[in-house]
Amino acid sequence: MENKEQVGKKQIALNIVSGKSKHKIGFGAGSIDLNNISPVIIDRGTATIDIGAMHAKSKPERRIRFSTNREDVPNGRQVWIVWVAVDRDESGQYYAGATASEMWIDEEARRGWKILADHVNRMDAALKRKFMLDELGAEEKKLLKDLLVSHNEEWWDRSPEELKQALDV
Repeated sequence: MENKEQVGKKQIALNIVSGKSKHKIGFGAGSIDLNNISPVIIDRGTATIDIGAMHAKSKPERRIRFSTNREDVPNGRQVWIVWVAVDRDESGQYYAGATASEMWIDEEARRGWKILADHVNRMDAALKRKFMLDELGAEEKKLLKDLLVSHNEEWWDRSPEELKQALDV
């Protein structure tokens, strides 16, 4: 979640400029910088930062065939991906957005359920500095709060009250 600049390399980001654009405004213009967002996986009583989730390759997602039909995973366990965005102001960095996305995974059957569009929309909401954590249970909220505080307590202290109230259990 740290924002480290690479000297001498151009940052590559997902380009959202329409192909119809007639303006040539340079490399990286009109792009989303995904360097300031990190996925947190909450699974089996632990919360961990798992960058693999950016490409649907987090530890719980590996070797799982996903369906959009929840009934395909009757024996699954609930796993959460929480998208956490970090921003900076004059006082320093802070947790600026956080949204939770649900999925169910059955490792024995190697089957899972998730709605990819929901995961993408929630990641976008976190990038837009929104907090959507109401669906998390008390245990998941405590795990997420503990992870964010232990990762960087100063960032937590500078974070908006909305986040602190959302994770206050």
